[in-house]
Amino acid sequence: MQRKTMRIFFMLILCLLYAHSASATDTSKLYNPWASAAKDVEKAVVLAKKENRHVLVQVGGNWCVWCFKLNSFMHADSTIKVLVKDNFVVVHLNYSRENKNKDILKKFGFPQRFGFPVLLVLDKEGHLIHTQDSSLLEKGNGYDRDKIISFLRGWAPGAFEEAIYKD
Repeated sequence: MQRKTMRIFFMLILCLLYAHSASATDTSKLYNPWASAAKDVEKAVVLAKKENRHVLVQVGGNWCVWCFKLNSFMHADSTIKVLVKDNFVVVHLNYSRENKNKDILKKFGFPQRFGFPVLLVLDKEGHLIHTQDSSLLEKGNGYDRDKIISFLRGWAPGAFEEAIYKD
């Protein structure tokens, strides 16, 4: 009996060690609850200004299945991936029990009212120019490619160039 108890004890220890090492090296998390959202956005604005891009803030949490779906969808499609890379600096802003980032979300007009994920577009000065309810970009049990492309093109810096709209 003692041998069986020892075997169970060692198996339990091994399982705990494995779980700890897996969580310590887990890179599948989109959102860092302990990150300074204000600093992350500030850094993104500096880079956006330098590179003449906008900032795309995806607000959500590691608990949000649709947040991961949106992120995966935007990385899987080459056209969308290029549109994002060429026009936006991306920030994943956490909203969770651990950290709701209330101050910065208040600054951006309480975008959580649309549910999660919600997308914010900031200009290169850091001013909010659009809040996007991501449910309007959905199709079935995923996202609609054409809607996302239209959204990205419509809020890219080039869409604000006056020359485009001259007769």
